[in-house]
Order: sequence, then structure tokens, then C-alpha cells
Amino acid sequence: MIILKDVHKRYNADQKSEKWVLKGVSFSIPLGVSVGLVGESGSGKSTLLRLIGGIEAVSSGRIVRRCRVSWPMGFAGALRSSLTGRQNARFIFRIQGHTEDIEERLTYLQDFSELGADFDKPLKSYTAEMKGKILFSLFIASDFDVYLSDVGMLIGAKRDLAFKTKAIKTFKTLTEQSGVIMTAPNERILKQFCSAGIWLHEGQAHWFDNIDDALKHHKESSTV
Repeated sequence: MIILKDVHKRYNADQKSEKWVLKGVSFSIPLGVSVGLVGESGSGKSTLLRLIGGIEAVSSGRIVRRCRVSWPMGFAGALRSSLTGRQNARFIFRIQGHTEDIEERLTYLQDFSELGADFDKPLKSYTAEMKGKILFSLFIASDFDVYLSDVGMLIGAKRDLAFKTKAIKTFKTLTEQSGVIMTAPNERILKQFCSAGIWLHEGQAHWFDNIDDALKHHKESSTV
């Protein structure tokens, strides 16, 4: 379970005029429930993902994680450009506690990413598409109870339709076995992956057991 208690978030907190991105957000997400984040651009969807993933700190309030929560898909903050893809992956697996099956996970990652010999080259030599492939492959090669995702990241392999198709299919299978909290570029994808929804509006988060209800409220607010 993931629990948010009176979470507030704003940037440049030393400036009193700075707008609050989130204001007093409280909700709980049970294990196994897939949730779509719905709202206008700038409503705080990506901020909420980063807060839940621990990439950013709350301004006030508390987030309790009673399960293994992933980093947001596409986050590259822990990777080092001077290290090879293999060295980076080995480091990530070790800090996650995967000490007994690292080699097996590395083999899977290299195969899924389709990087071949480039897996043993420094990340700084990678193209943007290669970086996208290793980031996604590392994401799915790790074990989490809840995955945080911006499905728009799956479109990173713009010139490789086969990889994109494989990635979406694999991610769908993964989320059927675990929970997911996600944003997406269109409602069709949210309906495909999510059962519940959170509508973010004017700094508040409104929980809906049905993703269709969250999308309905978002649409109605946009037409006002």
C-alpha cells in the first residue's frame, strides 16, 4: 500500500508567491490496483510520480510506502555516463539487493534492449534511442510491487516500431501482475492499463474507483 498524508509540494519554497503544485493531497493506493493520473498539463501528474518514487521530496506532509515502489520510468539520475551499460545495470541491481541472480538479469537486459556489443560501451557513446532502450529494459528487469510510469516514455524508440510494440506488450504483462501508477498521452492508453483514476485539479487530488469517472470529471472541467 502507498499512503499520502496531507502532501504539499511547491518549488522555490523560499518565495511565498510561488504557486503550490499540490495542496493537502491525501489518498491510499492498495496493492494490485492500477491507477491512471488525469489532469491538465501542469496539474502535477509528473510531480506526483516523482514524489511517490522518492525522486523529489515533499514540501510538507508524508508519503508511506509499504511495498517496493519503482523509480519513474525513464529516470536516468542514477546512471553514470562514464560507465558502460552493463556496469550501470550491475550497480542498480546491487543496490536493489539482487545479489544472487545479477548475471541472469544482465543477460535478460542485454537481450531485451537489443544493444548487443554496445551494452559494454560507455553510456556517453549511446544515442538517445539507445539510452531509451536501456532505461526501459532496466526498468522491467527489476522487481517491484508498484511501477511508476509515463507511458509516453515508451514512444522513445521512435524509429524502432518493433521495439516499441514489444515494450508495450511486455509492460502490459508486467502491470497485470503488479500495480502501476501512470500518466499517458491519451485516455485510450489509460483505459487499457488502469482500473482506478486520480484526477488532479487546482492542486487537489480526487480519487475515483473507476478510471472512466476520473476522465469524465477531467473533461467536464476542461469545458467550463
